Amino acid sequence: MNLNELNRTCQSCQKCSLGKTRRNLVFGDGNPASPLMFVGEVPGQQEDATGIPFVGKAGQFLDDMLDLIDLDRSKYYICNIVKCRPPENRDPLPEEQDACMEYLRTQVRIIRPKLIVCLGRIAAMRLIRSDYKISREHGQWVQRGQFQMTALYHPAALLRNPRSRPDTFLDLKGLQAKINEVCPELYR
Repeated sequence: MNLNELNRTCQSCQKCSLGKTRRNLVFGDGNPASPLMFVGEVPGQQEDATGIPFVGKAGQFLDDMLDLIDLDRSKYYICNIVKCRPPENRDPLPEEQDACMEYLRTQVRIIRPKLIVCLGRIAAMRLIRSDYKISREHGQWVQRGQFQMTALYHPAALLRNPRSRPDTFLDLKGLQAKINEVCPELYR
């Protein structure tokens, strides 16, 4: 299966109630050949309207953050655990996450990143460890199978709580160092 086939499969998904309320499925964006993958939680209102992940205010803030370390979407792939927007931007329910996890696993198998960056608490708890504490562990790298993984505060959380931005700047510098170590071709 390739990404286009997986996207077509996801488009017809009705495994949970979110398939009935979405405007657009939000599959993924960026460079599918990249060794760097960002995984968020769920699409927001702007993402649901466009079908593209991280294009609202939080996405624009993420773009600004990644510009600080010379990363744009030509250099990474970005998606969410859940492919459809929950009503009123609520956190995804466990059954909604479960319904989409095999799609995310397949995306990861197709893309084969070396580095995975979880954006936010929910993504970190689902992908790194169920008891992950983003307030204490953000920016720390862990090996999970063949992947090196870390988590950053979600850009929406940083918009609500600017006090965490200095920590995130340090985490971004750590991400830049890890890229230089593991996949320096991203900066060529």
